[in-house]
Amino acid sequence: MANTFSYRVRDRNGKIVAGTLEADSQGAVAAKLRQMGYAPIQISESKSGLKAEVKLPGLDRVKLKDLAVFSRQFATMINSGLSLLRALTILAEQTENKKLAGIVGQVRNEVEQGAALSTALGRHPKTFNRLYVSMVKAGEVGGFLDKVLLDLATSIEKEVELRGKVRAAMTYPVVVFVLVILIVTAMLLFIVPTFEGLYAQLNGKLPWLTQALVNVSKGMRFGAPLGLLAIIGGSIAYGRVKATERGGLAIDKVKLKAPVFGPLVQKTALSRFSRTFATLLSAGVPILQALEIVSETVGNGVVSRAIKDVQDSVREGESLAGPLGKHKVFPPMVVQMLAVGEETGAIDTMLGKVADFYDQEVEAAVESITSLIEPLLIVVMGGTVGVMVIALYLPMFNIINLVK
Repeated sequence: MANTFSYRVRDRNGKIVAGTLEADSQGAVAAKLRQMGYAPIQISESKSGLKAEVKLPGLDRVKLKDLAVFSRQFATMINSGLSLLRALTILAEQTENKKLAGIVGQVRNEVEQGAALSTALGRHPKTFNRLYVSMVKAGEVGGFLDKVLLDLATSIEKEVELRGKVRAAMTYPVVVFVLVILIVTAMLLFIVPTFEGLYAQLNGKLPWLTQALVNVSKGMRFGAPLGLLAIIGGSIAYGRVKATERGGLAIDKVKLKAPVFGPLVQKTALSRFSRTFATLLSAGVPILQALEIVSETVGNGVVSRAIKDVQDSVREGESLAGPLGKHKVFPPMVVQMLAVGEETGAIDTMLGKVADFYDQEVEAAVESITSLIEPLLIVVMGGTVGVMVIALYLPMFNIINLVK
């Protein structure tokens, strides 16, 4: 089993570089570092077990925003006349995200050894997806790598902005819903039992609303562990079902048909489809390959299946707009815009306009959903807590008589 080794080396320019590698022994690490052109200074095995560095999920990853900044800086350096290796060296040193900086350093070493940039990037699929690698390859072949990188930076920035809008629509409802659940749970588990003991001492008959609340509290005290297990089990089952092709497709269909949020999901998917497809075509990626990449990155199984059907039709010699119109997930406006793009030879331009339109539609949908849900959540939260408080204090009106 390979172990992880930390190293400090000196590169060909005399600078000290640090990092980690996985290998069977220190000798194997030293040999690999020498092949990369480094002079090893120190190699030590990384500690494991309780003394190992703790990495929380989600912290050690490359965010889309970091990738957009990297792409824009890379494009600027290439456009300024810097060599590929020099640009990668500078980016590896100045990139703030440590994981991305390490990956860029590895890419730089592979390029120095003769690998193509797209090939080196393709060895890190979790950071550089197929869309990114395909566009870089097209830029290498066509001699316009700087333009492709700028297009990628713009596309990623648009994706970040789009995700931010969707997240904004979901954050407030989720926070308020969780707050309501926590308040109700705390009252049922801690406050209601206190009042229940008081009522029992007075030997009085409780109003039906109070009795119902007491019964719910008793049931929750015994059923809370089972409920927690059910939630955990349901989450695991949902993840496994979603991971399957058939299950993921069914879930995506439900999302598209969901009230209120369904149109938002559809518009988000259409924006992502249009933007990605336009970016690939403008970079010179062949249309069949572009459709295949878009189907993998669109983020919705229903839209992905529709794109694959269109790809099969185009492969048989049909146009894009015709097969696209057979799928209800694509509105007539998208089909017509694409048809005009085919007639004028400017498909990427038309798709860019469609993407801009749906970006605005997503923003409007987010504002509409937020304005609709905010008052409803306030009413639900206030009503739930209010009913519980009334139920708790109803017997108080009869306490004086019970004391006498």
